[in-house]
Amino acid sequence: MRHSRRHPAASPHKDPSMTSATTSVAPVSRDLARRRLALLAFFFIPGISLASWITRTPAVRDQLEASTAQMGLILFGLSIGSMAGILGSAPLVRRLGTKPVTLLGLLLIVGGVALIGGGVLLGSGIGAFIGLAVFGAGQGLAEIAMNVEGAEVERLSGRSFLPYLHGAFSLGTVVGASLGILFTAIDFPVPAHMAIIAAICLIPIAWGIRYVPSGFGRQRGTTETGSIATVYPVRRPLWKDSRLLIIGAIVLAMALAEGAANDWLPLLMVDGHGYDPAWGSLVFAGFALAMTIGRFAGGAVIDRFGRVAVVRASAVAGALGIAIVVFVDNPVVAGIAVFFWGLGASLGFPLTISAAGDTGEPGEDPARRVSAVATTGYIAFLVGPPMLGFLGEHYGLRSAMIVVLAVVAVAVVLAPAVCPRADVEPAPGH
Repeated sequence: MRHSRRHPAASPHKDPSMTSATTSVAPVSRDLARRRLALLAFFFIPGISLASWITRTPAVRDQLEASTAQMGLILFGLSIGSMAGILGSAPLVRRLGTKPVTLLGLLLIVGGVALIGGGVLLGSGIGAFIGLAVFGAGQGLAEIAMNVEGAEVERLSGRSFLPYLHGAFSLGTVVGASLGILFTAIDFPVPAHMAIIAAICLIPIAWGIRYVPSGFGRQRGTTETGSIATVYPVRRPLWKDSRLLIIGAIVLAMALAEGAANDWLPLLMVDGHGYDPAWGSLVFAGFALAMTIGRFAGGAVIDRFGRVAVVRASAVAGALGIAIVVFVDNPVVAGIAVFFWGLGASLGFPLTISAAGDTGEPGEDPARRVSAVATTGYIAFLVGPPMLGFLGEHYGLRSAMIVVLAVVAVAVVLAPAVCPRADVEPAPGH
Protein backbone atom coordinates (compact mmCIF):
# COMPACT_ATOMS: atom_id res chain seq x y z
CA MET A 1 0.00 0.00 0.00
CA ARG A 2 1.29 3.44 -0.84
CA HIS A 3 2.03 5.95 1.91
CA SER A 4 -0.92 8.26 2.51
CA ARG A 5 1.02 11.38 3.40
CA ARG A 6 1.32 13.89 0.61
CA HIS A 7 2.85 17.28 0.34
CA PRO A 8 0.07 19.90 0.63
CA ALA A 9 1.17 21.46 -2.62
CA ALA A 10 0.42 18.32 -4.59
CA SER A 11 -2.47 18.75 -6.98
CA PRO A 12 -5.54 16.64 -6.16
CA HIS A 13 -5.74 15.78 -9.83
CA LYS A 14 -2.13 14.64 -10.13
CA ASP A 15 -0.88 11.38 -8.72
CA PRO A 16 2.26 12.23 -6.71
CA SER A 17 3.80 8.92 -7.62
CA MET A 18 5.13 10.56 -10.73
CA THR A 19 8.70 11.71 -10.45
CA SER A 20 9.24 15.25 -9.21
CA ALA A 21 10.42 16.03 -12.71
CA THR A 22 6.87 15.51 -13.92
CA THR A 23 4.90 17.49 -11.35
CA SER A 24 4.41 20.43 -13.71
CA VAL A 25 3.70 20.19 -17.39
CA ALA A 26 5.45 22.61 -19.70
CA PRO A 27 4.91 23.04 -23.44
CA VAL A 28 7.30 20.99 -25.53
CA SER A 29 9.41 23.13 -27.83
CA ARG A 30 10.38 22.06 -31.32
CA ASP A 31 13.99 21.50 -30.22
CA LEU A 32 12.91 19.42 -27.25
CA ALA A 33 10.54 17.37 -29.42
CA ARG A 34 13.41 16.59 -31.80
CA ARG A 35 15.63 15.70 -28.87
CA ARG A 36 12.96 13.29 -27.59
CA LEU A 37 12.57 11.70 -31.03
CA ALA A 38 16.34 11.32 -31.43
CA LEU A 39 16.60 9.57 -28.05
CA LEU A 40 13.76 7.23 -28.97
CA ALA A 41 15.59 6.34 -32.19
CA PHE A 42 18.85 5.82 -30.31
CA PHE A 43 17.24 3.45 -27.78
CA PHE A 44 15.86 1.43 -30.70
CA ILE A 45 19.45 0.63 -31.79
CA PRO A 46 20.63 -1.54 -28.85
CA GLY A 47 17.21 -3.21 -28.85
CA ILE A 48 17.29 -4.40 -32.46
CA SER A 49 20.98 -5.30 -32.17
CA LEU A 50 20.63 -7.30 -28.97
CA ALA A 51 17.56 -9.20 -30.16
CA SER A 52 19.26 -10.02 -33.45
CA TRP A 53 22.08 -11.66 -31.50
CA ILE A 54 19.79 -13.40 -29.00
CA THR A 55 17.55 -15.03 -31.60
CA ARG A 56 20.58 -16.51 -33.35
CA THR A 57 22.25 -17.93 -30.21
CA PRO A 58 21.11 -21.52 -30.96
CA ALA A 59 22.62 -21.24 -34.47
CA VAL A 60 25.76 -19.61 -33.08
CA ARG A 61 26.15 -22.35 -30.48
CA ASP A 62 25.85 -25.03 -33.14
CA GLN A 63 28.24 -23.28 -35.54
CA LEU A 64 30.82 -22.73 -32.80
CA GLU A 65 30.18 -26.22 -31.36
CA ALA A 66 29.99 -24.70 -27.88
CA SER A 67 28.56 -26.28 -24.73
CA THR A 68 26.15 -24.43 -22.42
CA ALA A 69 29.02 -23.49 -20.11
CA GLN A 70 31.12 -22.30 -23.07
CA MET A 71 28.20 -20.18 -24.29
CA GLY A 72 28.06 -18.69 -20.81
CA LEU A 73 31.72 -17.70 -21.13
CA ILE A 74 31.13 -16.21 -24.59
CA LEU A 75 28.19 -14.23 -23.19
CA PHE A 76 30.51 -13.07 -20.41
CA GLY A 77 32.15 -10.89 -23.05
CA LEU A 78 28.91 -8.90 -23.21
CA SER A 79 28.94 -8.56 -19.43
CA ILE A 80 32.58 -7.46 -19.24
CA GLY A 81 32.10 -4.94 -22.01
CA SER A 82 28.88 -3.64 -20.47
CA MET A 83 30.47 -3.06 -17.08
CA ALA A 84 33.51 -1.39 -18.62
CA GLY A 85 31.21 0.92 -20.54
CA ILE A 86 29.01 1.58 -17.54
CA LEU A 87 31.91 2.34 -15.19
CA GLY A 88 33.47 4.64 -17.79
CA SER A 89 30.26 6.36 -18.85
CA ALA A 90 29.61 8.55 -15.81
CA PRO A 91 33.15 10.02 -15.67
CA LEU A 92 33.10 10.62 -19.42
CA VAL A 93 29.70 12.31 -19.20
CA ARG A 94 30.97 14.59 -16.43
CA ARG A 95 34.00 15.49 -18.54
CA LEU A 96 32.52 15.62 -22.06
CA GLY A 97 28.74 15.73 -21.72
CA THR A 98 26.13 13.22 -22.82
CA LYS A 99 26.29 13.87 -26.58
CA PRO A 100 29.81 12.59 -27.41
CA VAL A 101 29.46 9.66 -25.00
CA THR A 102 26.16 8.67 -26.62
CA LEU A 103 27.70 8.89 -30.11
CA LEU A 104 30.75 6.84 -29.13
CA GLY A 105 28.60 4.20 -27.48
CA LEU A 106 26.26 3.83 -30.44
CA LEU A 107 29.15 3.49 -32.87
CA LEU A 108 30.71 0.81 -30.67
CA ILE A 109 27.39 -1.07 -30.72
CA VAL A 110 27.44 -1.06 -34.52
CA GLY A 111 31.09 -2.14 -34.59
CA GLY A 112 30.42 -4.88 -32.04
CA VAL A 113 27.58 -6.33 -34.11
CA ALA A 114 29.88 -6.47 -37.14
CA LEU A 115 32.61 -8.15 -35.09
CA ILE A 116 30.19 -10.76 -33.76
CA GLY A 117 29.32 -11.66 -37.33
CA GLY A 118 33.01 -11.90 -38.19
CA GLY A 119 33.71 -14.19 -35.24
CA VAL A 120 30.89 -16.54 -36.24
CA LEU A 121 32.08 -16.48 -39.87
CA LEU A 122 35.53 -17.61 -38.72
CA GLY A 123 34.09 -20.18 -36.31
CA SER A 124 35.90 -18.42 -33.49
CA GLY A 125 34.39 -18.32 -30.01
CA ILE A 126 37.07 -15.78 -29.06
CA GLY A 127 36.03 -13.61 -31.99
CA ALA A 128 32.38 -13.73 -30.88
CA PHE A 129 33.52 -12.95 -27.32
CA ILE A 130 35.44 -9.86 -28.52
CA GLY A 131 32.49 -8.70 -30.62
CA LEU A 132 30.16 -9.03 -27.65
CA ALA A 133 32.65 -7.16 -25.44
CA VAL A 134 32.77 -4.24 -27.90
CA PHE A 135 28.99 -4.32 -28.23
CA GLY A 136 28.60 -4.36 -24.45
CA ALA A 137 31.02 -1.47 -23.98
CA GLY A 138 29.03 0.58 -26.46
CA GLN A 139 25.75 -0.34 -24.81
CA GLY A 140 27.05 0.57 -21.36
CA LEU A 141 28.44 3.92 -22.51
CA ALA A 142 25.38 4.87 -24.54
CA GLU A 143 22.64 3.72 -22.21
CA ILE A 144 23.95 5.48 -19.12
CA ALA A 145 24.39 8.70 -21.11
CA MET A 146 20.97 8.30 -22.76
CA ASN A 147 19.26 7.60 -19.43
CA VAL A 148 20.75 10.81 -18.04
CA GLU A 149 19.54 12.59 -21.19
CA GLY A 150 16.10 11.03 -20.81
CA ALA A 151 15.81 12.09 -17.16
CA GLU A 152 16.68 15.66 -18.19
CA VAL A 153 14.14 15.64 -21.03
CA GLU A 154 11.55 14.35 -18.56
CA ARG A 155 12.40 17.22 -16.20
CA LEU A 156 12.26 19.86 -18.94
CA SER A 157 8.97 18.68 -20.40
CA GLY A 158 7.27 17.89 -17.10
CA ARG A 159 5.95 14.66 -18.62
CA SER A 160 6.73 10.96 -18.16
CA PHE A 161 9.27 9.98 -20.79
CA LEU A 162 11.59 7.26 -19.47
CA PRO A 163 9.04 4.43 -19.84
CA TYR A 164 8.54 5.40 -23.49
CA LEU A 165 12.29 5.65 -23.97
CA HIS A 166 12.78 2.12 -22.71
CA GLY A 167 9.73 1.15 -24.74
CA ALA A 168 11.68 2.15 -27.84
CA PHE A 169 14.39 -0.30 -26.78
CA SER A 170 11.77 -3.02 -26.41
CA LEU A 171 10.24 -2.13 -29.78
CA GLY A 172 13.71 -2.59 -31.22
CA THR A 173 13.86 -6.04 -29.64
CA VAL A 174 10.52 -6.94 -31.24
CA VAL A 175 11.76 -5.89 -34.66
CA GLY A 176 15.10 -7.62 -34.13
CA ALA A 177 13.44 -10.79 -32.87
CA SER A 178 11.03 -10.82 -35.83
CA LEU A 179 13.92 -10.56 -38.26
CA GLY A 180 15.76 -13.21 -36.27
CA ILE A 181 12.81 -15.59 -36.51
CA LEU A 182 12.62 -15.07 -40.26
CA PHE A 183 16.36 -15.55 -40.76
CA THR A 184 16.39 -18.59 -38.47
CA ALA A 185 13.48 -20.17 -40.37
CA ILE A 186 15.24 -19.79 -43.73
CA ASP A 187 18.66 -20.66 -42.28
CA PHE A 188 20.08 -17.28 -43.29
CA PRO A 189 23.82 -16.99 -42.49
CA VAL A 190 24.47 -15.37 -39.12
CA PRO A 191 27.38 -13.18 -40.40
CA ALA A 192 25.22 -11.68 -43.18
CA HIS A 193 22.42 -11.13 -40.68
CA MET A 194 24.74 -9.20 -38.35
CA ALA A 195 26.07 -7.10 -41.26
CA ILE A 196 22.55 -6.07 -42.25
CA ILE A 197 21.70 -5.02 -38.67
CA ALA A 198 24.91 -2.98 -38.39
CA ALA A 199 24.05 -1.10 -41.59
CA ILE A 200 20.48 -0.42 -40.43
CA CYS A 201 21.70 1.01 -37.11
CA LEU A 202 23.93 3.61 -38.77
CA ILE A 203 20.90 5.41 -40.25
CA PRO A 204 19.29 6.78 -37.03
CA ILE A 205 22.73 7.68 -35.64
CA ALA A 206 23.53 9.85 -38.66
CA TRP A 207 20.09 11.47 -38.54
CA GLY A 208 19.54 12.04 -34.83
CA ILE A 209 22.84 13.03 -33.23
CA ARG A 210 22.47 16.65 -34.43
CA TYR A 211 19.38 17.08 -32.23
CA VAL A 212 21.14 16.22 -28.97
CA PRO A 213 22.49 19.49 -27.52
CA SER A 214 26.15 19.71 -26.59
CA GLY A 215 27.22 20.44 -23.05
CA PHE A 216 24.57 18.76 -20.94
CA GLY A 217 26.02 16.55 -18.23
CA ARG A 218 29.37 18.29 -17.97
CA GLN A 219 30.62 18.86 -14.46
CA ARG A 220 31.02 22.60 -15.08
CA GLY A 221 28.96 25.12 -16.98
CA THR A 222 25.39 25.10 -18.23
CA THR A 223 23.68 23.41 -21.12
CA GLU A 224 23.16 25.19 -24.42
CA THR A 225 19.41 25.16 -23.79
CA GLY A 226 19.85 27.17 -20.60
CA SER A 227 19.21 24.28 -18.22
CA ILE A 228 20.45 24.36 -14.66
CA ALA A 229 24.23 24.11 -14.38
CA THR A 230 25.52 20.67 -13.56
CA VAL A 231 27.51 21.99 -10.61
CA TYR A 232 25.75 21.01 -7.39
CA PRO A 233 26.85 22.15 -3.95
CA VAL A 234 25.84 18.96 -2.12
CA ARG A 235 27.84 15.75 -2.73
CA ARG A 236 26.98 13.22 -0.04
CA PRO A 237 28.48 9.73 -0.42
CA LEU A 238 25.79 7.79 -2.25
CA TRP A 239 26.42 4.62 -0.25
CA LYS A 240 25.13 6.44 2.84
CA ASP A 241 21.71 6.93 1.23
CA SER A 242 19.79 3.83 2.34
CA ARG A 243 16.81 4.58 0.10
CA LEU A 244 19.02 4.84 -2.96
CA LEU A 245 20.67 1.54 -2.05
CA ILE A 246 17.27 -0.17 -1.84
CA ILE A 247 16.27 1.30 -5.19
CA GLY A 248 19.52 -0.10 -6.56
CA ALA A 249 18.59 -3.53 -5.20
CA ILE A 250 15.21 -3.35 -6.95
CA VAL A 251 16.76 -2.44 -10.28
CA LEU A 252 19.29 -5.23 -9.78
CA ALA A 253 16.47 -7.75 -9.36
CA MET A 254 14.38 -6.51 -12.27
CA ALA A 255 17.41 -6.16 -14.55
CA LEU A 256 18.34 -9.76 -13.75
CA ALA A 257 14.83 -10.84 -14.77
CA GLU A 258 15.16 -8.95 -18.04
CA GLY A 259 18.78 -9.95 -18.62
CA ALA A 260 18.16 -13.64 -17.95
CA ALA A 261 15.59 -13.69 -20.74
CA ASN A 262 17.81 -11.66 -23.05
CA ASP A 263 20.72 -14.04 -22.52
CA TRP A 264 19.06 -17.42 -22.27
CA LEU A 265 15.39 -17.48 -23.24
CA PRO A 266 15.69 -19.07 -26.72
CA LEU A 267 18.09 -21.72 -25.39
CA LEU A 268 15.91 -22.18 -22.30
CA MET A 269 12.90 -22.97 -24.48
CA VAL A 270 14.93 -25.17 -26.85
CA ASP A 271 16.78 -27.18 -24.19
CA GLY A 272 14.26 -26.97 -21.35
CA HIS A 273 10.93 -27.34 -23.16
CA GLY A 274 11.81 -29.04 -26.45
CA TYR A 275 11.18 -26.14 -28.83
CA ASP A 276 12.98 -26.03 -32.16
CA PRO A 277 15.20 -22.95 -32.70
CA ALA A 278 12.63 -21.00 -34.76
CA TRP A 279 9.92 -21.49 -32.13
CA GLY A 280 12.39 -20.63 -29.38
CA SER A 281 13.04 -17.33 -31.17
CA LEU A 282 9.28 -16.80 -31.49
CA VAL A 283 8.87 -17.17 -27.72
CA PHE A 284 11.58 -14.55 -27.22
CA ALA A 285 9.66 -12.28 -29.62
CA GLY A 286 6.64 -12.74 -27.35
CA PHE A 287 8.77 -11.69 -24.38
CA ALA A 288 9.97 -8.62 -26.28
CA LEU A 289 6.40 -7.76 -27.29
CA ALA A 290 5.28 -7.96 -23.65
CA MET A 291 8.16 -5.66 -22.66
CA THR A 292 7.13 -3.19 -25.35
CA ILE A 293 3.46 -3.18 -24.34
CA GLY A 294 4.36 -2.77 -20.69
CA ARG A 295 6.67 0.15 -21.32
CA PHE A 296 4.50 2.10 -23.74
CA ALA A 297 1.45 1.63 -21.48
CA GLY A 298 3.52 2.23 -18.37
CA GLY A 299 3.28 6.02 -18.22
CA ALA A 300 -0.52 6.01 -17.88
CA VAL A 301 -0.46 3.06 -15.47
CA ILE A 302 2.12 4.75 -13.23
CA ASP A 303 0.17 8.01 -13.23
CA ARG A 304 -2.99 6.12 -12.27
CA PHE A 305 -1.74 3.72 -9.60
CA GLY A 306 1.63 5.10 -8.44
CA ARG A 307 5.17 3.78 -8.54
CA VAL A 308 4.99 1.47 -5.53
CA ALA A 309 1.90 -0.40 -6.72
CA VAL A 310 3.31 -0.75 -10.24
CA VAL A 311 6.71 -2.03 -9.06
CA ARG A 312 5.04 -4.52 -6.73
CA ALA A 313 2.61 -5.74 -9.40
CA SER A 314 5.44 -5.96 -11.93
CA ALA A 315 7.56 -8.09 -9.61
CA VAL A 316 4.61 -10.40 -8.87
CA ALA A 317 3.82 -10.81 -12.59
CA GLY A 318 7.46 -11.46 -13.42
CA ALA A 319 7.85 -13.99 -10.62
CA LEU A 320 4.66 -15.78 -11.70
CA GLY A 321 5.84 -16.05 -15.30
CA ILE A 322 9.29 -17.32 -14.32
CA ALA A 323 7.80 -19.84 -11.87
CA ILE A 324 5.54 -21.32 -14.55
CA VAL A 325 8.43 -21.60 -17.01
CA VAL A 326 10.53 -23.36 -14.38
CA PHE A 327 8.01 -25.68 -12.72
CA VAL A 328 5.28 -26.40 -15.30
CA ASP A 329 6.30 -29.18 -17.65
CA ASN A 330 4.11 -28.07 -20.53
CA PRO A 331 5.71 -26.28 -23.50
CA VAL A 332 2.55 -24.38 -24.49
CA VAL A 333 1.84 -23.14 -20.96
CA ALA A 334 5.50 -22.21 -20.51
CA GLY A 335 5.48 -20.26 -23.77
CA ILE A 336 2.39 -18.30 -22.68
CA ALA A 337 3.94 -17.64 -19.25
CA VAL A 338 6.87 -15.88 -20.91
CA PHE A 339 4.46 -13.03 -21.72
CA PHE A 340 3.91 -12.47 -17.98
CA TRP A 341 7.65 -12.65 -17.43
CA GLY A 342 8.17 -9.87 -19.98
CA LEU A 343 5.28 -7.76 -18.75
CA GLY A 344 6.61 -7.99 -15.19
CA ALA A 345 10.15 -7.05 -16.16
CA SER A 346 9.13 -4.19 -18.45
CA LEU A 347 8.92 -1.25 -16.04
CA GLY A 348 11.58 -2.20 -13.51
CA PHE A 349 14.46 -0.29 -15.08
CA PRO A 350 12.69 2.95 -16.14
CA LEU A 351 10.75 3.21 -12.88
CA THR A 352 13.83 2.88 -10.71
CA ILE A 353 15.71 5.40 -12.87
CA SER A 354 12.88 7.90 -12.33
CA ALA A 355 12.87 7.10 -8.61
CA ALA A 356 16.63 7.64 -8.37
CA GLY A 357 16.33 11.09 -9.93
CA ASP A 358 13.67 11.92 -7.34
CA THR A 359 15.82 11.05 -4.32
CA GLY A 360 18.34 13.20 -2.54
CA GLU A 361 18.30 16.64 -1.00
CA PRO A 362 18.01 19.96 -2.85
CA GLY A 363 21.40 20.83 -4.28
CA GLU A 364 22.37 17.24 -5.09
CA ASP A 365 23.16 16.19 -8.65
CA PRO A 366 20.28 14.03 -10.00
CA ALA A 367 22.37 12.85 -12.96
CA ARG A 368 24.91 11.40 -10.53
CA ARG A 369 22.21 9.47 -8.71
CA VAL A 370 20.62 8.24 -11.95
CA SER A 371 24.01 7.05 -13.14
CA ALA A 372 24.70 5.23 -9.86
CA VAL A 373 21.41 3.32 -9.92
CA ALA A 374 21.72 2.47 -13.61
CA THR A 375 25.22 1.15 -12.93
CA THR A 376 23.87 -0.99 -10.10
CA GLY A 377 21.27 -2.44 -12.43
CA TYR A 378 23.86 -3.42 -15.00
CA ILE A 379 25.68 -5.52 -12.42
CA ALA A 380 22.97 -8.07 -13.21
CA PHE A 381 24.28 -8.23 -16.75
CA LEU A 382 27.78 -8.88 -15.40
CA VAL A 383 26.98 -11.73 -13.04
CA GLY A 384 23.94 -13.15 -14.83
CA PRO A 385 25.30 -14.91 -17.95
CA PRO A 386 28.18 -16.87 -16.40
CA MET A 387 26.28 -17.65 -13.22
CA LEU A 388 23.22 -18.97 -15.06
CA GLY A 389 25.43 -20.73 -17.60
CA PHE A 390 27.34 -22.53 -14.83
CA LEU A 391 24.14 -23.53 -13.04
CA GLY A 392 22.51 -24.51 -16.34
CA GLU A 393 25.43 -26.79 -17.20
CA HIS A 394 25.09 -28.68 -13.91
CA TYR A 395 21.37 -28.51 -13.13
CA GLY A 396 19.67 -27.44 -16.39
CA LEU A 397 18.58 -23.98 -17.46
CA ARG A 398 15.10 -24.36 -16.02
CA SER A 399 16.48 -25.05 -12.56
CA ALA A 400 19.00 -22.22 -12.92
CA MET A 401 16.13 -19.74 -13.31
CA ILE A 402 15.05 -20.43 -9.71
CA VAL A 403 17.78 -17.95 -8.71
CA VAL A 404 16.13 -15.27 -10.86
CA LEU A 405 12.73 -16.14 -9.40
CA ALA A 406 14.02 -15.70 -5.83
CA VAL A 407 15.64 -12.34 -6.57
CA VAL A 408 12.52 -10.98 -8.27
CA ALA A 409 10.40 -12.07 -5.30
CA VAL A 410 12.57 -9.88 -3.04
CA ALA A 411 11.65 -6.84 -5.16
CA VAL A 412 8.02 -7.24 -4.06
CA VAL A 413 9.08 -6.53 -0.47
CA LEU A 414 11.42 -3.65 -1.38
CA ALA A 415 8.89 -1.83 -3.60
CA PRO A 416 7.99 0.99 -1.10
CA ALA A 417 11.47 2.50 -1.63
CA VAL A 418 10.41 3.91 -5.03
CA CYS A 419 7.71 6.17 -3.58
CA PRO A 420 8.33 9.81 -4.54
CA ARG A 421 9.73 12.36 -2.14
CA ALA A 422 6.31 13.99 -1.71
CA ASP A 423 5.03 10.72 -0.25
CA VAL A 424 7.76 10.30 2.34
CA GLU A 425 8.30 13.85 3.53
CA PRO A 426 5.84 14.83 6.28
CA ALA A 427 3.69 17.85 5.65
CA PRO A 428 4.42 20.98 7.73
CA GLY A 429 3.19 20.60 11.28
CA HIS A 430 3.59 16.79 11.32
